[in-house]
Amino acid sequence: MRTTPYPSTPVGRAHLVDRLDRTLHARGRAVLTGPAGVGKTEVAQAAAAEAAARGETVLWLAPQPADRDMPGAAAAALVASVPPSALDGLPGPQRAAVAVLCREATAPDTGWDPIALRLGLARMLRTLAEKGPVLLVVDDTRHVDPHSADLLRFALHLAPPELRVLAVETPAPYGPDAPYGDPGPGPRNAPPGATDPDAAADGAPVALWVPSEADVLLVPPLQADEIAELLVHHRLASRMAGRIHQASGGNPRLALAVGRSLADSRTPVHHAEALPLSGRARDLARRMLAPAPPPVRAALLLAALALRPTAALVRRAGRPTAEAELTAAERAGLVSLTEDGAVTFTAGLLPTTLVHDTCWTERSKAHTALARVVDDPVEAVRHRALATDVPDERLAAEVAATVETVRRRGNSALAAELALLAAESTPVHLGRRRIARLADAAEEAARAARADLALRAAADLLTRDADPEDRVRARLAVLDTAGQGLTDLDELYVHAMEDSEGAPALRAAVQLRLAVKHLLADGDPVRSRAAAVESAALATSVGDRHTAAQALTQQARMDRVLGSPDAERTLAEARALERADRPLGVRNAAQILTIRHALFDDRLTDARDEINALLPLVERRGPVEDTIELLHTLAAVEARRGQCAAALQHAHRSLALTLEAGLSPGPAWYTLALAETAGGSFARAMSYARRSAQASEEEGDHVFLSRALYALGRVQLVTGDVAAALDTLRRVQEGERALRTVDPSTLRWHEELAEALLAHDAREEAEALLADVGPVAARLGRTTVLLGCDRAYAQCLAAGGKPEEAAGLLVETAERFAEHGLVLEQGRCLIALARVERRRRRRSAAQQALNAAAAVFERAGAVPWLDLVAEGPARAEAAPVGAGALSRLTEAEVRLARMVGQGASNQEAAARLYLSVKTVEARLTRIYQKLDVRSRAQLATVINTGPAGRSGTAAGDDPA
Repeated sequence: MRTTPYPSTPVGRAHLVDRLDRTLHARGRAVLTGPAGVGKTEVAQAAAAEAAARGETVLWLAPQPADRDMPGAAAAALVASVPPSALDGLPGPQRAAVAVLCREATAPDTGWDPIALRLGLARMLRTLAEKGPVLLVVDDTRHVDPHSADLLRFALHLAPPELRVLAVETPAPYGPDAPYGDPGPGPRNAPPGATDPDAAADGAPVALWVPSEADVLLVPPLQADEIAELLVHHRLASRMAGRIHQASGGNPRLALAVGRSLADSRTPVHHAEALPLSGRARDLARRMLAPAPPPVRAALLLAALALRPTAALVRRAGRPTAEAELTAAERAGLVSLTEDGAVTFTAGLLPTTLVHDTCWTERSKAHTALARVVDDPVEAVRHRALATDVPDERLAAEVAATVETVRRRGNSALAAELALLAAESTPVHLGRRRIARLADAAEEAARAARADLALRAAADLLTRDADPEDRVRARLAVLDTAGQGLTDLDELYVHAMEDSEGAPALRAAVQLRLAVKHLLADGDPVRSRAAAVESAALATSVGDRHTAAQALTQQARMDRVLGSPDAERTLAEARALERADRPLGVRNAAQILTIRHALFDDRLTDARDEINALLPLVERRGPVEDTIELLHTLAAVEARRGQCAAALQHAHRSLALTLEAGLSPGPAWYTLALAETAGGSFARAMSYARRSAQASEEEGDHVFLSRALYALGRVQLVTGDVAAALDTLRRVQEGERALRTVDPSTLRWHEELAEALLAHDAREEAEALLADVGPVAARLGRTTVLLGCDRAYAQCLAAGGKPEEAAGLLVETAERFAEHGLVLEQGRCLIALARVERRRRRRSAAQQALNAAAAVFERAGAVPWLDLVAEGPARAEAAPVGAGALSRLTEAEVRLARMVGQGASNQEAAARLYLSVKTVEARLTRIYQKLDVRSRAQLATVINTGPAGRSGTAAGDDPA
């Protein structure tokens, strides 16, 4: 019986664990199945943890591979795991048989009484179940020896309903008796565990009972976002989460192996190849491929080399039995087949490993065969180029000519691959032409956000006698694919500055990238602005309107941050140049900054309309990073407008594209935190905000670190975790001061911090903060910033004994927020108004305010805010004070309330909890307000009449 603690619910498996628990309770039996490494054991451990937490007895049987050949090994391990009391009531022959089982490894026909042993094992489990519910987990039925399987089947057949059984199995990849065996008669996807257990081949799972379809639960692969969370959970860099997901197919074991390969690499993540084919990651892929028979492997190689593999294409390329071979591979979990025969590998690491481990001769033959049968001229040229290792200018020119065609189709990744292939196919004696193609390939890779291809092209170019312009182009391409991760690239900037000496156009481009680095990596908007000014001047001097517009845009961005009144004038100048230049991209362009300024100013309809007009064009023609930027901004706009469902939709699209492109998920997670705060759940919002903060710290991105912490602190505040909110928002304050941010509209942390200070009994500090930010907001004309400050100041008035003034200001502020279309902010004001009215003992007015807030949130689809209102005072008003009152307190407040209710003084409670007396007094004040009591005697009554042992969480705190 397992006594060590079980791990918490594994990433992405909460829904599956709940479903498994329901299946076990409804049917008493469940089978967890799925490929090796998908996380079946972790799910079983989570289910066992929940059972143990309910007080159930958990028996954990985990036979090892060597046990398969040891008769009775699994049954003996089970007997050894049960309490000795379960054996006390066994009759003599049964007890003797069990003793022999545990003492001797002998054949059943020489040392066992098989009948007595069967009955003894069945009676032992029944005795245990009579004392309370029992969960038996058999982790990996492949390793259960046949004799133990026979004993267990008999015992489980006679077991009472109180004994529930969970079997964990991994289907055997090949073999006629495996659940997903070789192709033959019968259904292609036979349910796991449906084989004859006595005929099971080595490595095949053993069925302990005849499972029905309802018993079998497939553990699916993780989604890309869940893989990113898994990497964060294991303290691995999350930047490459999208490509790690593609490489692993969502298999957690493979994903962690790839992530650790990246972590162990001395090369920074943004310099790394798309897939690190080394170490454990490659070994795991080889282990998955190893059982494949040679014919299956040959078919898989053709599929791995094709751009759009189908069973028909593989058949035409020389595998007449392709359908049977690929079906066998599907049953082994290597590929999936659609009804029209399209082939997809279950993990990207499989085809890359297969190709890597295949000799050049076989790869060349396969490419030649595919070139003859594909129906797309672009694919035919690609295969012909990959079939030879002899540079050929005619072939290289053909490949180069396809790049524009592929780009028009919208496949930027393939365009980047072909551009590099064209360069590498160019004969060495055509040095200048090869260098030019390498520079083009690096820039093509930058447009596709393919850091690995950009680095490969740049590395080749920089070893050759390239002129300064081409060297700068290659280095800038690598910089442009680095995303947030600019902290380890100083050498590239230095060399780019050297190569651009005396060339104003090149120097302008380098200074523009430095302006971005100074902000994101260095956290220095002053230096960023200076670099942008120099870049604009240099670009203007040579007539480079495109670079000048981008540099002026960066200057305007820094002017806004630094509170300069020139920001809008500079931005207008950039827009004028941009209209004349008509650039294809919008990222870091004046047009998108204009939209973001509208977002900061809460001109939300203007911002939304401009994005909606621009987004279709960008999706059709622009780089993927442009689409991500627009979706990120659109999600923020819709969340601010209270269009909660739309905000979530755009935020999820932004994240999906981010992960697919291999960019850092930090900004996308921040956007999702905003969207979840508006219309999803506060718990998910906190999770995304924490992930964003960690990813931004990994990348050294000061800007998005502040944003992520702001999103986290805001949710902590509204859910009642005041101490955590105060710590988080103070970090934002420190970060923004380090960034020298002046304009309060770019990140509205001031009002949140003021409310957190007030809730922590620091009213004077809250008022001082509001007094500092108010004049700046007024000078810059940030009207809605002032409204947020008014909401916080009204609560300061209430805390200072002026509830009537506070109520009047909150009513006025709510109305003005509504006029600006900021419905969620309007609802927050109404919640604050309800809180003030409750303190004034005006219950009817408080309830009216809450009803009004609920109506606002319901219209907006603001689910978490609606739940917050519904779970707070509405329930408290309808229930007696003592009935579940403690559920409205945080855990820290419950501990203090119990101490005081049992007679502890403030000083004694402070000493026991390691708090100051002032903090205890402030916390007691909040407890009195939440429980609607006025004295220690009333508090003691509430504590004593509440349900025994009840403890609450911050999520249900009374917002009024």
